[in-house]
Amino acid sequence: MIIKILGSGCKKCVTLGENAKAAAEAAGNDAQIIKVTDFAEIAAYGVISTPGLVVDEKVLSAGKVLTAEEIGRLL
Repeated sequence: MIIKILGSGCKKCVTLGENAKAAAEAAGNDAQIIKVTDFAEIAAYGVISTPGLVVDEKVLSAGKVLTAEEIGRLL
């Protein structure tokens, strides 16, 4: 599983990354977390508001910091 965190690297983006990692571990998934900071690549996903959460190339969230529990339900 590949999880991408889309954003500039701000506190919200970092928190979303940490929550995604925790959710993947809790679900027993061996996930690779990738931080995407290039705005052209972020825009290519159609994400206007960051942070964005992409799992296996599917945008699951944009513009909010999901908790580990919320991410776990999406996985």
